[in-house]
Amino acid sequence: MAVEKPALQTFFRQLYFGHSTKARAFRYVLLAFDLITIGYFIVSSVLDPNRVHHELDYAIAAVLALDYLARLIASVSTTRYVFNFTSFADVVVIVSLIAPAFLENFGFLRVVRMLRLMRSYHLLKELREASGWFRRNEEILQSALNLVVFIFVVTAIVFVVEDDRNENINTYLDALYFTVTTLTTTGYGDITMTDSVGRFMTVLIMIFGVALFLRLVQTIFRPAKAQVSCPDCGLSRHDTDAVHCKHCGRLLNIPTEGVWD
Repeated sequence: MAVEKPALQTFFRQLYFGHSTKARAFRYVLLAFDLITIGYFIVSSVLDPNRVHHELDYAIAAVLALDYLARLIASVSTTRYVFNFTSFADVVVIVSLIAPAFLENFGFLRVVRMLRLMRSYHLLKELREASGWFRRNEEILQSALNLVVFIFVVTAIVFVVEDDRNENINTYLDALYFTVTTLTTTGYGDITMTDSVGRFMTVLIMIFGVALFLRLVQTIFRPAKAQVSCPDCGLSRHDTDAVHCKHCGRLLNIPTEGVWD
């Protein structure tokens, strides 16, 4: 058994972190699965159907559990992996998927699956290595992802907290509608918070949400920069066609893909 464990760990490490064609294909499959499950959780939470059968949820939970176990075996430090926030979020999602088999499927069980969005940050690493277009637009996509994750996670919190407090918030879609109208400072007034907790959440949504939105707009309209650190002064952002550092004049060697005439 002592011999098999390192061999198994090596196998999974090569599969999750290796550079072979097999390893890359495996990670692309996981990437597609992550995107599909995230989309499924968002759509199912918005529609919130009163389903009796949960076979698809159980199947997703089984795949997520196997993936979690494989990553645990492949990790260098088991303790660090277990207490990593993304890993903890995966455990919460897995529990929420299998909980209806033993308990009543309360609304919050489906809402906490929005924590799966935290896996999106792991997807960025895979996309960065796979796509030149993604590397060129990573900062914009990162800002957009921050905003999307904020909207759906905060919506989940609003729904869980206000479902029994506010008569106007009865579904996840109601909570999403309130979050977006508050974030955009539209404030139609058809859904308002009447309790102290709800009003405090509204303040946080406006402060952090508007900041993330402005950050996205700033990133979109800001000229593209290359992420290359100057060896002398440490300036990390330069024009994509820069030859010298604007701060210290150091000669730079910025990798480019070239331009075809």
